[in-house]
Amino acid sequence: MPLVYQQNINEHTKIGVWHIAEPESFYLSRVSLRNRIAHPAKRLQHLAGRLLLTELFADFPIELIQIADTKKPFLLNDAFHFSIAHCGKYAAVIASRKNRVGIDIEIPTVKINNIKDKYLSENEQDLLRTLMLTTEQQLTFGWSNKEAMFKWYGDGGVDFKKHLIINEVIQHQDKWIAHCSFKKENAIQLELHSIYINECFLTWVVT
Repeated sequence: MPLVYQQNINEHTKIGVWHIAEPESFYLSRVSLRNRIAHPAKRLQHLAGRLLLTELFADFPIELIQIADTKKPFLLNDAFHFSIAHCGKYAAVIASRKNRVGIDIEIPTVKINNIKDKYLSENEQDLLRTLMLTTEQQLTFGWSNKEAMFKWYGDGGVDFKKHLIINEVIQHQDKWIAHCSFKKENAIQLELHSIYINECFLTWVVT
């Protein structure tokens, strides 16, 4: 099974990345498809994310997952807090019995240059330029951090440029810690972690 990355964040929280290399029948033999998804690639991503939840926690009740109006998947009883992300041939999941979580996975592309001013302030762009990364990697790193914060919040109505602020980034080889502020209501300080794996940025937050 192509579980390409797994980490226990703490005693309650696990993270994993799955490389989607199997046919749809492989996933359907293990998890059911409860939503109608027409696009084959998106259907595979959906199934891989659900399967990965059960790989991290064998008792994860994927059959009880519901979808909020904001499109955030959740469990009514909060037996687990979890977040799912997809990008290309990868699905990423973070799940916790205790902690609120958010995750994102992104592949750097040149297209991100076209939208950088929509989600990054000038100060944030200056900060990202100090990182030892290509321009596309810098911008994708910034986007991934904001996506992870957005998913951590989960209630929608978020302006990525106004409400999600990257204040500082500390780099250790291929690992990064971003100190960020969530400012939609009361200011909340968040610490996000990122790694570069299989040419993707994987970013998560746990509170």
